[in-house]
Amino acid sequence: MNKGQRRETIVFYLFISPWIIGFTVLTFGPMIVSFWYSLTEYNMLQPPLYVGLENYRRLFTDDPLFWKSLYNTFYYVIFSVPLSLATGVVLAILLNQKIKTMPLFRTIFYLPSIVPMVASAFLWIWIFNPRFGLLNKTLGLLGMPDNILWLSSEVWSKPALIIMSLWGVGGSMIIFLAGLQGIPEQLYEAARIDGATSGKQFRYITLPLLTPTIFFNLIMGLIGAFQTFAQVYVITNGEGGPLNSTLFYMLYLYRQAFEFFNMGYASAMAWILFVIIMTFTLIQLKFSGRWVFYQGDIKG
Repeated sequence: MNKGQRRETIVFYLFISPWIIGFTVLTFGPMIVSFWYSLTEYNMLQPPLYVGLENYRRLFTDDPLFWKSLYNTFYYVIFSVPLSLATGVVLAILLNQKIKTMPLFRTIFYLPSIVPMVASAFLWIWIFNPRFGLLNKTLGLLGMPDNILWLSSEVWSKPALIIMSLWGVGGSMIIFLAGLQGIPEQLYEAARIDGATSGKQFRYITLPLLTPTIFFNLIMGLIGAFQTFAQVYVITNGEGGPLNSTLFYMLYLYRQAFEFFNMGYASAMAWILFVIIMTFTLIQLKFSGRWVFYQGDIKG
């Protein structure tokens, strides 16, 4: 290695050193500490007491609320993620039209996604109010039942949060819009010359070439949905809703850590969630080759 190469190597490590230090101190280090805590009984008032896998055993065999929170979270993930993806794709297609005022509409649909989650949660508390909320009032005008107890009913509480999740679809919509604008116009021109209808153009051109973007938003959506916390905490006042119907996993983890001060127990929950998210991510990566296509895959 000559002097110039050594200098480039030193500069390279200098540039990445802030990230390495930050990752080690703020991410990797705390992960190791939390794993150690998951093997202990620790309440922050006394030194950690090693108990081995006892926290994990209690979670899986002695804690019905653990399973309840896991069920609530999976229910939310299964419905909110596909619905958000579908809504994002539809909005992106509508906002991809070449109309003079389209930038204004794109801004309007994107703005809700940058509103702080806590502020959004308070807004939705009003929307879901059974007496004077906007949603029930709208249903009444349409001749539908207008007395739904959205946030105080075990049946409707989770669907209400799924509806609320669409409020933040603007972020994925922008990514879908970028994906749509990255599809070569020549493909559509060739398809129109061959007599392809709009439906066939969407099926054989738009959808296949949009799958990389769908895949990215799917992974990010899964990770985010599994970690849903702020809106649930605000809407339920940190209690988990009627009969714990909205006691999501992250809310239960938070309560164990900062309400009951069971830091070891909460750390075990955090590692279980890490394994769940990692498993779903790896499964998606493994099977992505079967449905994710790129421009090079359809040439010829």
